[in-house]
Amino acid sequence: MDAYLSGETEYGWYLCLDGNKIVGGMGVIENDFHDRKDLAPNVCAVYTEEACRGKGIAGQLLTIVVDDMKSKGITPIYLVTDHTGFYERYGWEFLCMVQGDGEPDMSRMYIHR
Repeated sequence: MDAYLSGETEYGWYLCLDGNKIVGGMGVIENDFHDRKDLAPNVCAVYTEEACRGKGIAGQLLTIVVDDMKSKGITPIYLVTDHTGFYERYGWEFLCMVQGDGEPDMSRMYIHR
C-alpha cells in the first residue's frame, strides 16, 4: 500500500466502505504467490464481510479494478481462485491451472482482457 500511495506503482488497493467500516476490498499486486510469474498483475485478497455478501460489492469492486487498470494501460490482468462461476459473471475467463507457492493442489487462473 505504501508503494501505491507514494506513487511507486500503479497497482493499488480498493475498498468498499459502509460509513467508516470496510465491508469489502481487494488489491492488485505483481504476483499472487504462484509459479506463473509471467502472468501479472494479479487481483488478490478479494473479500466481502459475510453480512454484506450477495449485494454485488465484490462484483462492483472487480469492475472498478478492471476499469482503473485499463485506464492506466494495464491489461490483461489475472487472478487465482478455487471458485467457479463467480468471476465469469464479470467478464473473467478461465486461463490455466497454476501452482501456488507451498500449496499441494493446483488453483484456477483467470484472465480479464
